[in-house]
Amino acid sequence: MGKQATEMLKGVLEGIVLALLSGRPAYGYEITAWLRDKGFTDIAEGTIYALLIRIEQRGLVDVEKVPSEKGPPRKVYSLNQQGEDYLSEFWRTWSFLAGHLEQLRTGEE
Repeated sequence: MGKQATEMLKGVLEGIVLALLSGRPAYGYEITAWLRDKGFTDIAEGTIYALLIRIEQRGLVDVEKVPSEKGPPRKVYSLNQQGEDYLSEFWRTWSFLAGHLEQLRTGEE
């Protein structure tokens, strides 16, 4: 991924992770693996863990510690109502921006 794509991804990664969590609860490594499976191969695990800490601190997710067969308990994140509201706003903003960018790209008014 080039520098421009990396910078753009930074701006929307939070929304991508919240969208993933809207489908099902997940822990950090699962989220990273899913993103890599979807082609986001340059995302470091540390980036996802830092993002999860931020969205937890902002009250967008609920966290449950679940026993792990391999080491300490895992923190499983699930989207709560505040997170769902935030994600809805993210999608509204995304639609607005995507529509306007497409108009610029095609020369529409």
